[in-house]
Amino acid sequence: MHGWDDTTERLAREVVELALARMRMDPPLDHSKTFSELSAAVGQTVTPSGLGGHEALRRFDEELAPACISTDHPRFLAFIPGAPAEAASLFDLYVSAASLYGGSWLEGSGAVYAENQALRWLADLAGYPAEAGGVFVSGGTNGNLSALVAAREYARYKRGDRPRRWVVAASDEAHSSIQHAARVMDFDILDVPVPADGPMAGRLTGPLVRAAMTKLDPADALFAIVASSGTTNYGVVDDLVSLADLADAEDLWLHVDGAYGGAGLAAPSVRHLYNGIERTDSFIVDPHKWLFAPYDACALIYREPRLARAAHNQKAGYLDAIQSETDWNPSDYAVHLSRRARGLPLWFALATNGTDAFQASLERTIDVARFAESEVQRRPEFELVRDRDLSVVVFRRLGWEPTDYSRWSDYMLDSGIAFVTPTKHRDETVTRVAVVNPRTTEADITLIFDSMAEWAPGTIREPLPR
Repeated sequence: MHGWDDTTERLAREVVELALARMRMDPPLDHSKTFSELSAAVGQTVTPSGLGGHEALRRFDEELAPACISTDHPRFLAFIPGAPAEAASLFDLYVSAASLYGGSWLEGSGAVYAENQALRWLADLAGYPAEAGGVFVSGGTNGNLSALVAAREYARYKRGDRPRRWVVAASDEAHSSIQHAARVMDFDILDVPVPADGPMAGRLTGPLVRAAMTKLDPADALFAIVASSGTTNYGVVDDLVSLADLADAEDLWLHVDGAYGGAGLAAPSVRHLYNGIERTDSFIVDPHKWLFAPYDACALIYREPRLARAAHNQKAGYLDAIQSETDWNPSDYAVHLSRRARGLPLWFALATNGTDAFQASLERTIDVARFAESEVQRRPEFELVRDRDLSVVVFRRLGWEPTDYSRWSDYMLDSGIAFVTPTKHRDETVTRVAVVNPRTTEADITLIFDSMAEWAPGTIREPLPR
């Protein structure tokens, strides 16, 4: 099993050629299959004697891969898709093949050096000081959790004791990972309702948080505010200036969840929305969302990394060899120890294409989202739920019931046309398109909207043959 021979050589060429073929092609949309369908088609793959590489690869290519919806399809507009650049995907092959370890400077200084240049680019976009830095973690959930661990540890140090309960202030539009972090860390959330209408619709502000703070029990301690720069559902960027004013006045840690929308820092047309981020304590951006990297990568950046290191540095006899006050050990800045050098695909794409190319691709997606918004406003069958901030457009199809959204969405996916799913706005079923793929065109939007417009309420239709 460990060793290179002719069989391994042939398998390597098959795997690499299959990967290259996937990158060359227009991605198929594909669709999920049931367990029974997969069981009948694929059968048992893990056996005592093995299937052999050729047969295992055949079953994956012909049966399992088509049961995975392609997030890089230009008409995958549900959730927050992905659209990795070719250079990023290609280098991901090398990162895996080289088995690079990215947890310590001692074992991976070259990889860490490169990753840190990509992190520096993001820190500069946010206006963070020269000493800022961080680490790439698996995703926004880990990034938000790790930042809040650092925030609480710093609050505990300043306070000198424990309150009855630790508390974090967050919008009711905050990502679900904040609720998850509360369960993991056992803190309470000061849930701050945001306005549903008007110019500040969906936006968390300092005055809203301050008003909510009056409800705090004096025995409890608020230690952080979580803001969003691009909420998942709407793409809303919170009022970071007023939140920073409050955080400064009350000596609170201000963290920004920019998992999806933080990439917009690199787009001049929307950069003004992030004013105030330079005054925050930490922020995250998921390059696998809107920065054209493959899964999985979240950039977590701290204004003062020493505070994060104080919270996350692990000590043990077997770790003495990597303990250093001068070396940059990525394991010191998040909830992890062993880690893949997952930031390298982004670094390689940046180094290959240059930051101007990233800016152009971001602006292209914003242009298409702007077109989608204008189409919603133009068509009598549609109505905007709220004005667009970034590249997410949320709207209702007038006259539709929740079942209409679901039936239409299933039809479009099962027919191989597009993947657009329903969402909820204040308990109302609506829909949304999230444009993060530079290959998505105005023609794609028109095709999807034409289908929605002609789909009469109550319609039931068999999917088109693929």
